[in-house]
Amino acid sequence: MADDGASFAWYELLTTDVGGASAFYGSVLGWVTKDASIPGISYKLFMSGELTRSGLMELPEEGIRQGATPRWIGYVGVDDMDLAVHRMLERGGSVYVPPTGTNIGRISIVADPQRATFGLLSGSRIARPAVEGPDAPGRVGWHELLAADWRKAFGFYSEVFGWRQADSDFAGAESYQVFSAGGQTIGGIFNKRPLEPIAFWLYYFNVDDVDAAIVRVRAGGGRVYEGPLELPNGSWIVRCLDPQGATFALEGARSSDSIAKAPAAEYRWTTTWDGFTSQGRWRSGQPGGKGRRPGK
Repeated sequence: MADDGASFAWYELLTTDVGGASAFYGSVLGWVTKDASIPGISYKLFMSGELTRSGLMELPEEGIRQGATPRWIGYVGVDDMDLAVHRMLERGGSVYVPPTGTNIGRISIVADPQRATFGLLSGSRIARPAVEGPDAPGRVGWHELLAADWRKAFGFYSEVFGWRQADSDFAGAESYQVFSAGGQTIGGIFNKRPLEPIAFWLYYFNVDDVDAAIVRVRAGGGRVYEGPLELPNGSWIVRCLDPQGATFALEGARSSDSIAKAPAAEYRWTTTWDGFTSQGRWRSGQPGGKGRRPGK
């Protein structure tokens, strides 16, 4: 039997430039860094005031030699690490880093059968906010899996972690599976586009003002490669690359003045994404994009 609603419990940026990443995300999301190193492990925490948001560390040299690139890793919290790894392997998953004790708890870096990488975490030693809404600025508010086959991917995570189908904000979105964990709607799974070479997890950080965040991304040497895109609930998203090449996304509001002043080219991109028109606008009732929890 799978864990009852095992959900994401931690996030970590593996990068080739810790100093550069610290400055970039400090500017974009208002984070500061706090040293959390232990003998043999150099590690930093991204903080919003006194709230711990995520971890930051150098991408290991062995990983670079094997072709790994800077990336965000989300960790699913589990009660029994060995059992979770066993379930994954039985269903075609892979283990890149076997269960190991670290400064944040016992971890394992793994991949689903379609090669999307994520982590497992048990016995977490990181203090997280006890009471905080999913839309609080600076935290991850949505998790999106760009899969090779979304149906098979959802089946895998459902069997391993107990994830369930959840309602979305639009009807007929058969190729965007919104899912819940522990009774909370936390993300969606859909098929990646041909331009994405492998399946991957994308994490959305909440911001108060998307347009202001875009300015900070570009000023810090990052790039917005899609968006802003409007969601059915009226919020907006952008998908970005940080200066080291790690993919992340932002979600928040836009002022009517900003929308009115936006050039038409802002909504265009050169690839096709099911569910959006060529101008980047949502087609009601179509899949492919960020389905949100009802009432958000």
